[in-house]
Amino acid sequence: MVFLLGAKEGSILVDMTTSTPRLAEQLAQTGADLGFKVLDAPVSGGDIGAKNGTLAIMVGGEQQVLDEIKPVLSVIGQQIVFAGSAGKGQHLKMSNNIGVAATVITMAESLVYAKAAGLDLESAYNVWRKGAAGSWSVDNYIPRIFQGDYAPGFYVKHLLKDLRIALDAAKEMDIDLPNSKLAEQLFERLSQEHGDEGVQAIVKLWASFE
Repeated sequence: MVFLLGAKEGSILVDMTTSTPRLAEQLAQTGADLGFKVLDAPVSGGDIGAKNGTLAIMVGGEQQVLDEIKPVLSVIGQQIVFAGSAGKGQHLKMSNNIGVAATVITMAESLVYAKAAGLDLESAYNVWRKGAAGSWSVDNYIPRIFQGDYAPGFYVKHLLKDLRIALDAAKEMDIDLPNSKLAEQLFERLSQEHGDEGVQAIVKLWASFE
C-alpha cells in the first residue's frame, strides 16, 4: 500500500474495485493513520450499467464522507447504498455476487433443459422473464446468448475470483455456502477455456451450446 503515502491529508480515496473485506478495513485504517478518508465502493450492473450510469454502488466507510462525494458517484450510479463501516461495501458486493452466480447457473440450466426438450427458446425466454423465473441475468444474458455474443460485461475469471473471496469470508464467519461451492467448481471448469469471456458463456459447459 505504498501508493497511499502520496495521498494528501484530508483527501478522500474511493476504492471501487472488488476485493476482500479485510483489505478494505486495512485501507481505511491506513487512511486514518495518514490523515485521509477511505471508502470501499464496489459496483454491480456490468458494462450496461456503467454505460447508462445506472450502476449500484455499495459503500463501506463513514456516512458523512459518502454524503460529501455522493454527487460524484451519482454520475455513474443510480443506486448508492451505505452498507456500514469499512469492509461492509465489499461484504455487500460478495452477497450480491453469490446471487449473480446462482442466477447465471440456473438461467443456463433452464436454457439447456428447454433446448433438450425441443421447446422454442424465444417463447420459453418470454415466459421466464415475465414470471417467477425472471432475473437480471435472464433479461440481459439470454438475448446475448441467442446472438452468440459472449463478450464480457462481467468476466468469468472475475466472478470466479469473487466467489473465492466470498467463500473465504464465509469460512472466517463459520458459515457454509454449498451452492456457492458448486458455483465455484463450475466457473473454475469454465475459466479453463473461457475465462476471458462473459459469464453468459456458462452455457458452453453443455455440449448443446458449444
